[in-house]
Amino acid sequence: MDTTHDEPRGHSRRHFLRNLGIGAAGAGAATVAGPFAPKQAKAADLPPIPSRGDRFSRIFDLPPFADETPAVTDALKHLGERGGIMDAKDKLGAGPVALLTDPSLSTVNRDNPTHTAGTTFFGQFIDHDITFDATSSLGHATDPATTQNVRSAAFDLDSVYGGGPIVDAQLYDPNDQAKLVVESGGLFEDLQRGAGNVAIIGDPRNDENLITAGIQLSALKFHNAVVDDVRPGPSPDQSLDAFANARTLTTWHYQWLVLHQFLPQFVGQDMVDDVLRRGRKIYRPSGEASIPVEFSGAAYRFGHSMVRPSYRANLSGDKGGKPFFGFIFDPRDDRQRDPDDLRGGYRAKRRYIDWQTFFDFNDGEIKRNKRIDTKISSPLMNLPLPTLPGGTGPSSLAQRNLLRHLTWELPSGQAIAAKIHADPLAPGDLDELSQYGVGFEKSTPLWYYVLKEAEVVNDGLHLGPVGGRIVAEVFIGLMQLDQRTWLASQPNWKPKYGSGGSFTMNDWLTVAGVDPASRASA
Repeated sequence: MDTTHDEPRGHSRRHFLRNLGIGAAGAGAATVAGPFAPKQAKAADLPPIPSRGDRFSRIFDLPPFADETPAVTDALKHLGERGGIMDAKDKLGAGPVALLTDPSLSTVNRDNPTHTAGTTFFGQFIDHDITFDATSSLGHATDPATTQNVRSAAFDLDSVYGGGPIVDAQLYDPNDQAKLVVESGGLFEDLQRGAGNVAIIGDPRNDENLITAGIQLSALKFHNAVVDDVRPGPSPDQSLDAFANARTLTTWHYQWLVLHQFLPQFVGQDMVDDVLRRGRKIYRPSGEASIPVEFSGAAYRFGHSMVRPSYRANLSGDKGGKPFFGFIFDPRDDRQRDPDDLRGGYRAKRRYIDWQTFFDFNDGEIKRNKRIDTKISSPLMNLPLPTLPGGTGPSSLAQRNLLRHLTWELPSGQAIAAKIHADPLAPGDLDELSQYGVGFEKSTPLWYYVLKEAEVVNDGLHLGPVGGRIVAEVFIGLMQLDQRTWLASQPNWKPKYGSGGSFTMNDWLTVAGVDPASRASA
């Protein structure tokens, strides 16, 4: 998943934030306050503020897992450092092909037989639809209620549609306002791009890697296909009606995928059923639906542990009609015009996705996610600087995630387990954290706890009781609290596409015309 969630490619992010009037310094600062920095107010010192949809919020009124001290900060950095205990230490010298195809190289960084490789990236796409923290700084205590969420806290695909054809006309076909712009990338479709190959899309993070860009493209093409299906006629005065109808249908099919295909893969079907049948126990906003930092800053970052070190983008796009394999990120490719890794922000004939690698079309080509555990694929421990805001470190994604626990003053996993009456991890499950000398084994950073819980309780196949509860309740709550969703307004609705009331990601790709059969006939 971005692999970085809120760490988009540098120049795309700066362009986007400039349009919002947000400075790059506020968005990208990553240093920890020095000894003479003014003391910032702790969130616990501030009066409670009813939640707002355009701000972040909290679920739990619990103390932070640790105080912000030099010792704690250093321990977080060591925990998440390249070569440290969270680094899967993948044998990158074996190359991207072997790391994808040779199971003997993955004894530590294990495959998940219940997930396909595309689950990671649809999860990233979901994240970019509901949350974007553009201003907080790593390691500096920040009140969530004063921090803007640039995305709407709703499954409404604003990351695709922007403000609509009137507000964000640059996203739409000037000859047909009902449709979104899709350009050619050589062999197949590509995102609309401007100077420097900057993607002109609703959220620049959806061009962070080639796979998420492909999902963004599938959403553009799905919408355009629905326009053709629902349009009552070609006259211009009906164009915006066609847009509105197509947007609703597209968004509802997307919400169906979120609830029925991907959330069960993330948290387990039993957890989904429990929340739907018995109601939400912890995510109960006091005002508008909003994104809690326990979710955005920790629990939903579980997807980073599912990222493989390498993927096969397509089966025949490389030189000589060969498959295009690449590391998800490779710093050695920073200066190439057509990088050998799978970062976004570039256009070339081979830079497209064949979806057989990522979703199962029963042709034997599918590859799997990594399990949800405390091992992070090595390319994410050394991200290329151009992919980071402001082009500054730390370059380890694990370090960045852990420092956000100080940003949001997040509670420990153990404190949340006690609060929701979940069985806590045993002390021995976290013995490896005692080496840092600051008590992480007893009061564990929430992200690490969620990963370890999935590993111990469910063998890494899906989240455990703490992580799963947070993710499931936020997902379902956002749908239940938004009267525009099918779940809230028409709970008996069935998809128009697919078959027999069933609709899967394969159906989505087929309607969009990017599935293997459509590729073969193109």
